[in-house]
Amino acid sequence: MELPETIRRRLEDFSRTVLFDQSRTQSLTKENGAFLAHDKRVLSSLHLQMSLYFNMWFFPLWWISEIVMLQLKYPALPDYYKFILVTVLILMTLIEAIRLFLGYAGNLQEKVPELAGFWLLSILLQFPLILFQLFNEAILIQPLERGVHIVLAIFILTQALSGFVALRDMVRHTESQFHLRQFD
Repeated sequence: MELPETIRRRLEDFSRTVLFDQSRTQSLTKENGAFLAHDKRVLSSLHLQMSLYFNMWFFPLWWISEIVMLQLKYPALPDYYKFILVTVLILMTLIEAIRLFLGYAGNLQEKVPELAGFWLLSILLQFPLILFQLFNEAILIQPLERGVHIVLAIFILTQALSGFVALRDMVRHTESQFHLRQFD
């Protein structure tokens, strides 16, 4: 008497998961100081995730204060700075939304392309834009603006550093898994 196909498949999956994966994880091989064979380590960065979480809650406060400060100083600005500041605000809002999404997806799901996109957006776009707003005195920086720009710059900088470390670790782990699969 044969088991139904769905029950047989579930039992096979269960036995493969419980019996074989435990034996594989117990017989880890150590190469170059790192455990490589069928490694079940969590590669997500806690520091990066905490920074992304607090940044997600801080960004609306930054955005509201930026809108209020822009509205207050708008009449005193030259026309070209009016255009530049509105453009920078729109760009930073879009980039920050995409950057935070990629950071969450890349870190929590341990996906290298998303985390690399997050890191590149942080370094190449968001950090220079926040530095422009922080150090360009011609845009009539207000004290509230300076404070929120400093906090956002610190978030971006710490996320870039911890994102780099997390990305490096994920790439090394993926590379070691690739090399191990060559022998299986």
